[in-house]
Amino acid sequence: MSDTLSLLSLFTSSFLSATLLPGSSEAVLVALLVAGSGPVSVLVIIATIGNSLGGMTNVILGRFFPQRIQSCWQGKATDWLTRFGPATLLLSWMPLIGDLLCLLAGWLRLSWGPVIFFLCLGKALRYIVVAAATVQGMAWWH
Repeated sequence: MSDTLSLLSLFTSSFLSATLLPGSSEAVLVALLVAGSGPVSVLVIIATIGNSLGGMTNVILGRFFPQRIQSCWQGKATDWLTRFGPATLLLSWMPLIGDLLCLLAGWLRLSWGPVIFFLCLGKALRYIVVAAATVQGMAWWH
């Protein structure tokens, strides 16, 4: 039962961290890794799925914004996203910037396939790095 709750808390934290709501999924992942709450691969996959779904929520929300909105931040971010395309979503894991990139990807109506691929890849790579650093740190500490 506690393993299920641990995985659910990781998923929830990961999902919320990818939306505009506050969250700290890296801290939850590290805590579960240190506690030995499951195989590293399972924890990374759960965190990646939750965070990717949260990011996709932002993409979907971005599609609801009218195309005619103009603001000071939108110009630079839109130019950047237009220039580099969906590959920019490799940075979707970054605080605030990642949320903005996901919203803009939806607002610009970028193709779903590349958006999902790069968004999920960026988020997975972040959790792999966090997990690897944690496991390496635990091995060094002991």
